[in-house]
Amino acid sequence: MLQDTYRHQGQRRALVRELRQRGIYAEPVLAALAAVPRHLFFPPAFEAHAYQDKAFPIGEGQTISQPYTVAYQTQLLGVQPTDHVLEVGTGSGYQCAVLLQLTPHVDSIEFNEVLYGRTRQLLADLGAEAATLHRGDGSLGLPDRAPFDCILVTAGAPGLPPALLRQLRVGGRLVIPVGDSNTQRMVRVTREGPESFIREEFEDFRFVPLLGASGWKQ
Repeated sequence: MLQDTYRHQGQRRALVRELRQRGIYAEPVLAALAAVPRHLFFPPAFEAHAYQDKAFPIGEGQTISQPYTVAYQTQLLGVQPTDHVLEVGTGSGYQCAVLLQLTPHVDSIEFNEVLYGRTRQLLADLGAEAATLHRGDGSLGLPDRAPFDCILVTAGAPGLPPALLRQLRVGGRLVIPVGDSNTQRMVRVTREGPESFIREEFEDFRFVPLLGASGWKQ
C-alpha cells in the first residue's frame, strides 16, 4: 500500500526549507516538491534516503535526481499552468510528478524499456494519469505532440539536440545539461523566432548520459 504519513510530510517540509536556503525561490516549485511523496519512488528498503538531498540509483544504470537538481531545473523552466511540457527521460517518474503539480499537460519519454514499464505503473498507482508516457529516443523529441512550451531534459547531452529546438513553440524554453561524460553545464534556450534562439548558461551538474541519435551512443 502506498502511504504518505505525517512523518513523510514533515520530512518534505524540512527538505523544502533546505532547498530555499540553497537558493530555490520559486514558490510554485517549492510547493510542488512539498506535495510529491518522493519516498514512493524508492524501493521500501531505501526509504530512509528519500528526503536526503542526494541522487540515488534506481537500477538500469539510472538515478533519481537529487531534489535540488529537480527544483533547479524546474525553476529555470518557468512552467505555467497552461504550458504543454515535454520531459526527456522519465526515469523514476519523480520529476514528471513534480511537473504535473505545475501543469496537467505533460508528455514524458523514456529510452529504457524496463524503466518505462515500471514507471508507467507507478505513476498510474499514484493517480498521475494526466501524464502521457512514451517509450523511445527522447533526443528526437515527440514531433507528433509538438510544439511544446517547455522541454526539460533530465540526462546529460553532448550538444543541443536539433529536433528539440525545432519542437519548441516560439517563446518556449528548453532546459538541458550539456557537456562531456563527467560534468555538464545547465543550459536554457529560449526560442525567439523561427530561426532565432537565446542561449543562457548556469551552474555545473553531473547527470547520467542522454542516449539516442542526438545523445551518446550505447
